[in-house]
Amino acid sequence: MKPAKTRQILNAPNSWADMPWGDYFRDALSQHLQPCLSKLYGFHLLKIGNLSAEIDTQNCAIAHQVNVGIEGDSLQVIADPMRLPFESKSVDACLLAHTLAWSGDPHRILREVDRVLIDDGWLIISGFTPFSLLGMGKMIPGLHRRAPWSGRMFTQMRLLDWLGLLNYEVMHRTRFQVVPWNRQGGKMMTTHLPALGCLNIVVARKRTFPLTMNPAKKRAGKAQLRPAVNAARQLRKTRDQDSC
Repeated sequence: MKPAKTRQILNAPNSWADMPWGDYFRDALSQHLQPCLSKLYGFHLLKIGNLSAEIDTQNCAIAHQVNVGIEGDSLQVIADPMRLPFESKSVDACLLAHTLAWSGDPHRILREVDRVLIDDGWLIISGFTPFSLLGMGKMIPGLHRRAPWSGRMFTQMRLLDWLGLLNYEVMHRTRFQVVPWNRQGGKMMTTHLPALGCLNIVVARKRTFPLTMNPAKKRAGKAQLRPAVNAARQLRKTRDQDSC
């Protein structure tokens, strides 16, 4: 397995239109994300990357939506996804639509997103599947330099492993096919051959678990228990004296 971090220079496309069938990928991804977006709630939604900025999120109940990226006309905040200019635990949801595909250090992006997300915040990740008809194009000479084949393709199981290390609970995951002759995607191939779907989506929530018990609370609980135990002993002695 290749390491997640790479020194290779990856040039992310500025728009879905910069790749073959990009509009079809964007529309199919937006359609499959609608049920997930309708369940999100909160105050702030970050759409990280130019491709995330073009995803239709009008169905999301979060009103304040901010497009963040290094450069682009549709961005409101110009910033490196590895150094987000937001306070810790200040964002309710983050959308990474193929953001990890053109990142030299996807682990660092995930850690930065985890930093700004509130507890129980939502994280949506999408990407291309390597074991698909589209992924096979990487083996064709010349195509690996063009988008989408120039991007990195991670298996869904690898994404789940990364999220598990960050204590994220996967709420939904799916894979589906997109074909050039059908803007809505290959429904028949998605239904019968989901493992070969060229696009995958993972929806997860940030979970925070305490690592150690608070010693102060533990001592306070014992201090409150002692008077009650002594009172029970005194009551038992009084009853024994009365019986005599």
